[in-house]
Amino acid sequence: MTAFRSEFLRLMAARRQLHQVTDEAGLDARLLKERVVGYGGFDCTAPSLHVGNLVLIMTLRRLQKTGHKPIVVMGGGTTKVGDPSGKDEMRQLLTPEKIEENKKSIFRIFERFLTFGGGSSDAIMVDNAEWLDKLEYVSFLRDVGRHFSINRMLTMDSVKLRLDRDAPLSFLEFNYMILQAYDFVELYRRYGCRLQAGGSDQWGNIVSGIDLGRRLEEAEMYGVTSPLITTSSGAKMGKTAAGAVCLNADQCSPYNYWQYWRNTEDADVGRFLRLFTDMAEDEIARLEKLGGSDINEAKKILATEATALCHGREAAEMAAETARRTFEEGAHAEGLPTFVIARAQLEAGVPLTTLAHLAGLTSSASEARRFIQGGGLKLNDKTVSDMRTSASLADLNADGVMKLSVGKKQHILVKPE
Repeated sequence: MTAFRSEFLRLMAARRQLHQVTDEAGLDARLLKERVVGYGGFDCTAPSLHVGNLVLIMTLRRLQKTGHKPIVVMGGGTTKVGDPSGKDEMRQLLTPEKIEENKKSIFRIFERFLTFGGGSSDAIMVDNAEWLDKLEYVSFLRDVGRHFSINRMLTMDSVKLRLDRDAPLSFLEFNYMILQAYDFVELYRRYGCRLQAGGSDQWGNIVSGIDLGRRLEEAEMYGVTSPLITTSSGAKMGKTAAGAVCLNADQCSPYNYWQYWRNTEDADVGRFLRLFTDMAEDEIARLEKLGGSDINEAKKILATEATALCHGREAAEMAAETARRTFEEGAHAEGLPTFVIARAQLEAGVPLTTLAHLAGLTSSASEARRFIQGGGLKLNDKTVSDMRTSASLADLNADGVMKLSVGKKQHILVKPE
C-alpha cells in the first residue's frame, strides 16, 4: 500500500475505501498544500438514495472531516439522460417535476452526513441542470464533443458491457459520459473543483472528465474511486428480499435500517465498521476479532453506529432498544415499524401470505408461503402452520395492533385505520 502523506488519502486507505487514484503523488501533494474541492454526483432517479450510495457519501464525509470542501452534485440534468452503467435497459425517463421532487427528498439525507454552509470547508449542493439545461447543442458538440473518441467510448464498461450482452443502448444514454465529463470541467470553472470521487464503475467517466479539463482549461484534476461493495457471500450491497434499503426514514424506518446492519454476515463486520462508521481503528480491530456468539455484540454496535449517522443518535438507540425488547423480552415493542391497513380489510380477513407481502416483510406472497412451510412466519409470536390462515380484527391485542414476524429478525406491527 502506498504511504500517503495527506490525511484524506491515509484515512481512505486505512478504511479500505480506496480503489483507484488517477495521480497518487500529484493528488497527495495538493491535498497537503491546499484545501481541495472535490465532488460526488447523484442522479435523482428516486425519492431516496440507498445503502449502495453510502460509500460515496462517506467519501465526501471523510473529505470534509480532513479539512477539504465537498460538493454534492445533484443530477437534475443528467437524470434526464440516464446513466447506462450497470444497466441492461434504459431507465424510465422522468418528468422535470418528478426530478425536482426527488432532489428535494434526497437533500435531507446529506444533512445527516455533511455540514453545509458558507465556510471554507462547508459542503455545498448544486444541480447540474444549472448548466446542462442551457447548453446549445451544436455549440456543445463543436466545443466539447470533438474531444471524445468514439473508439475509446466503445471500450468503456458502461457501454461495452451493454453491447456485449446485445442489450440496447440509446444515443441519449451514449451521451451520458460526455455530460459527466463536462460537469467536472464546469465545477472546476465555477468552484475550483479538482477532485471527483465515485465507484469503480465510474472510472472511465472520471478519467474522461480529467482529460477534458486538461484540453479545455489546462487544469490539473484528479479522480479517486472506491470498490463496489458486495457482501462476503457475493450479494449486492443494500439489497434485501423486500428491495433496496433506502436512506430516507419514510421509506425505510430507523428500526428496519438498524436491522439491516444487525444482519451483517460475520465476515463483513470489520469491513463494514471501517466503511460505514467513524469508529476508531483500534476499537474496530478489537470487535472484528470477536468470535462465536460474541460477534453479535459487534453487529449491534455496527447497526447502532451506522443508524446514528443516517438517522441520528436518538433514533439509533431507540431502534437498538426496540430490538432488545422484541428479542430478549418477547414484547410487542412500540418502536417497531407499523403497517396501517384498512379496517374493512381486516373485518373481511386478510390471508397472512398477502399481509406479509403488503407489509414489506416478503417480496411476494409465494415467499411468505415458503416461510410458513419452514415454520418461519408468526402472528403475535405464535408460529403459523396453515397456509390458509388469515388475520382479522380478532387478532388485535389490547393496544389495537397485531405483531407479524418473518424469520427471527423481521417484525412489524399491523394496525387498522
